[in-house]
Amino acid sequence: MDLIQLKHYLRERKRVPLQDVALHFKVEIETVRPLLETWMKKGKLQKQTGSLGKCKGCCKCDPATIELYEWVE
Repeated sequence: MDLIQLKHYLRERKRVPLQDVALHFKVEIETVRPLLETWMKKGKLQKQTGSLGKCKGCCKCDPATIELYEWVE
């Protein structure tokens, strides 16, 4: 996985949980984060925590399942 592959994946899906990105590319979550941060610094990606609508703040969910990233054109 490189930045361009990640870009295509994110642009195609618009909004995606962190865990889905890691599963798609078959890498650990901590491997994905620096690449996501690169796109955030460029202003092309926004992080949205708990915005799946199912998060009620109970802290039972894996944070990676509710940590969303949204591609911004």
